[in-house]
Amino acid sequence: MKAEILLAQPRGFCAGVKRAIEIVERALTEFGAPVYVHHEIVHNAYVVNDLRNKGAIFIEELQEIPTGNTVVFSAHGVSKTVKAEANACGLRVFDAACPLVTKVHVEVEKMSRQGREIIMIGHAGHPEVEGTMGQSEQCMYLVGTVNNVEKLQVNNPDMLAYVTQTTLSVDETAEVIRALKQKYPNITEPEISDICYATTNRQEAVKFMAPQVDLVIVVGSPNSSNSNRLREVAEKSGTAAYMVDNAMQIDPAWLVGKIRIGVTAGASVPEVLVQAVIERLKECGAYRVRTLEGVEEHVTFSLPKALSKPQMARGSTQ
Repeated sequence: MKAEILLAQPRGFCAGVKRAIEIVERALTEFGAPVYVHHEIVHNAYVVNDLRNKGAIFIEELQEIPTGNTVVFSAHGVSKTVKAEANACGLRVFDAACPLVTKVHVEVEKMSRQGREIIMIGHAGHPEVEGTMGQSEQCMYLVGTVNNVEKLQVNNPDMLAYVTQTTLSVDETAEVIRALKQKYPNITEPEISDICYATTNRQEAVKFMAPQVDLVIVVGSPNSSNSNRLREVAEKSGTAAYMVDNAMQIDPAWLVGKIRIGVTAGASVPEVLVQAVIERLKECGAYRVRTLEGVEEHVTFSLPKALSKPQMARGSTQ
């Protein structure tokens, strides 16, 4: 193989993921191990294993945490019930929910106060969806496809609003929104799109890259929503695409006859994994790496005050 590697820009870590990981690392520094993390902090096996080796313990039920310990909520956000339970259990709590997920939570609360029934566009079972739907005391409806919209029955079609998961396919979500607006002309929408900047930018970068290559490799874990969407975007552009958790999952048979290979990474993927994929492709005969033009991201999110202090005494509380 004598292939050129084209790197998508942007790719990899977004601001919300960086913040979430730093919250866990700082909590470990300030309070010592173990620090408990409710659900995977982000959906990436490498990141989770790295934090586990540093002393983080990942749990699904708060009852697994001894009273008085530290818990970090994942970047996907949690329901009001989980927050109340953590307080009742006497835990020191740090919420690593991405601020853009929190924005959706605030929208749900506002729409609920207005007496609206709320439809969420998202994937059933995803922790972000569960957390967002847990912000309303009233029943929320979940739809993921145009077909779901066609079958949906609501109580009051004139008092509806919708929100979306932040990591969805931009194009597919637009189709679902069109279907909702056609069926419910008076539906209220968010002032700003709920699909986050990082998801949008990475999908646009793949749309730009895919027509220029013979194959797209997406670095991302199988449970990562935004990584899966990148693979789907490449395939819908007519380019073969594979998603790998690490470089060793690359099958040399994929590369036979390929002249240009595109590489990108989901928003929860560290650059070290991308570089390992590049080295693997070079071992298979790739001879040059070129980074494509794309959006330069400069978004940052602040840390919780108790973890942003430069020299907080160990054992202090929020």
